[in-house]
Amino acid sequence: MPQSTSEARRATATAATPLPSMAATGARNWRDYALLLALACCWSSTYPLAKLALPTIPPVTFISARSLIAAAFLFAILWMRGIKVPTDAKAWKLFATQQLINSTVPFLIITWSQQYVPASNTVVLASTTPIFAFLITSLITRHEPATLLKLAGAILGLAGTIVIVGLDALRGLSSEIVAEIAILLATISFACATIFGLRLSEYDPMVVAAGSLLFGGLVLLPPSLIIDQPWTLQPTPTAIIATIVMGIVSSALGLMLFYVCLGRLGTLTTNAQGYLRIPIGVGLSVLLLGESVPSNLTFGLLLVMAGVAAMTVPAERLKLR
Repeated sequence: MPQSTSEARRATATAATPLPSMAATGARNWRDYALLLALACCWSSTYPLAKLALPTIPPVTFISARSLIAAAFLFAILWMRGIKVPTDAKAWKLFATQQLINSTVPFLIITWSQQYVPASNTVVLASTTPIFAFLITSLITRHEPATLLKLAGAILGLAGTIVIVGLDALRGLSSEIVAEIAILLATISFACATIFGLRLSEYDPMVVAAGSLLFGGLVLLPPSLIIDQPWTLQPTPTAIIATIVMGIVSSALGLMLFYVCLGRLGTLTTNAQGYLRIPIGVGLSVLLLGESVPSNLTFGLLLVMAGVAAMTVPAERLKLR
């Protein structure tokens, strides 16, 4: 039920109230890591759900549809909470920039590249986000400590990813160098978006997610209407359900959790969930698509968990007391 006028005004004010930054103080608890795991679960569902939808829904229409579904879901919740989305140009410029570098552009690039690069190669190349985030943080922005322990964690996580998808995935690299470079550029865009997202910490995470997703869905709607002509498509019931679930779980809940984690854990720790998505995504692929379990899943998962631990556990906890 909508709140009273006074309650709505108080709730609206919270939309632009700065959130407490756990990243700056290092004060973390098990709830913060549970949020990180929840984010990894939401975003890892992207792989199997997209595989179910894309055969009958073209990429541009698919991305636009899931973004608009996610935005509608979040706006409905904001309405029930009595929180209004800001209407000033400054806020929407931030929302638009974040959505372009965090979703719209990199996802379109990766979708195009997958026409030429095997899925396993894509997984390896796209999992380099934590390393790029570490390099950008340590060499350019320096907005948070980029320790050697976190670098070791990034390398361990990448090694675990390679073990899980198999070393054979690396043998085909450089056969389509342009598409592979494009995936790396998209990955760098993800890393930059994680750092840029800190500028949005003054807004409620749900407000940021709703505004960004609405922009992302609308900006791709004209190309979808012109190129794909959605009214001529015949998506299967499975594809429609996958698009709706992906919009609510992966896009709406995932993006909201992403901004919560940024405020509480910082960019480098939030990026660590990129490695967690690999084993979770493999598990969902086995469950939903019937794919086989990689033989090196256990060993790769241990490396991934070690890497995530190195990137997330505060250094002071490792010191002897």
